[in-house]
Amino acid sequence: MPELPEVETTKASLAPLLGKMIDGVQIHHPKLRYEIPKDLVNLVGFKLVNVRRRAKYLLLDFLQEQDNNHKTLLIHLGMSGSLQQHTHQQVRKHDHVIIEFGDVWLHYHDPRRFGMLLWVENDDYIDRPDTAKRFLDHLGVEPLSDEFDKDYLYKTIYRTHDLTKKSIAKPIKSLIMEQSVVVGVGNIYATESLFLSGIHPAKPANQLDESSLETLTHHIKTILAKAIKQGGSSLKDFTVGNGKTGYFQQTLLVYGRAGEHCTVCQSLLENQKIGGRASVYCPTCQPLT
Repeated sequence: MPELPEVETTKASLAPLLGKMIDGVQIHHPKLRYEIPKDLVNLVGFKLVNVRRRAKYLLLDFLQEQDNNHKTLLIHLGMSGSLQQHTHQQVRKHDHVIIEFGDVWLHYHDPRRFGMLLWVENDDYIDRPDTAKRFLDHLGVEPLSDEFDKDYLYKTIYRTHDLTKKSIAKPIKSLIMEQSVVVGVGNIYATESLFLSGIHPAKPANQLDESSLETLTHHIKTILAKAIKQGGSSLKDFTVGNGKTGYFQQTLLVYGRAGEHCTVCQSLLENQKIGGRASVYCPTCQPLT
């Protein structure tokens, strides 16, 4: 599944399309998680004026200058979606939408069809039309923002804002992957950050002190920034831009390496399922106690 670095990489790849006019929209396979709005074709004559990211969502802002008409498209890449730019109009299998920007065709490609393209406002194609509220309002802080630091995580875990509630004892890995706490720390990046921090993924969150939380937030930020710089992790079928793949996966220290030797101490890496997700760790470098 494309995570925050892959979505941020996709966002950056769309920069050459900013300011370009849409000359045509083709909907080839409308069935995704939600049906693609039929009136997406009405974007003809609009310009792409801004591309934003919130968590793992892309928000594409369009403007029709003649009528000062604004529209925003919410895109989620799901499990296997990608936005790819081509200089030809050839329709491939699993191309759901093609948007024509002059001599560049932007293909939304999604073999597993878990992605979505919806209007942010007044979307009549889903049960609840408050798309932005439904998908965006519950999200936590951005991990690369100044707001995400050891103090934020400490206050979240120990509920210093509500002393009537108990501190959070769930595994730390589950907590940092919770989108209402911090967005975009997917399995790959949570696994790598915990290894670099020397923290067992199953360790209860309320057993971590401020020093450990400072180390963890530092490594989450560092890992995500490094992944973005390297174009994300091209596991399975994620590609971006003109079809090129990222190569952060070539630097992974523990994710997907269960049974191999730890690069630090040579112990065998182990795998434990936490919150339904595979969690590879080093029993020596990341002791549970």
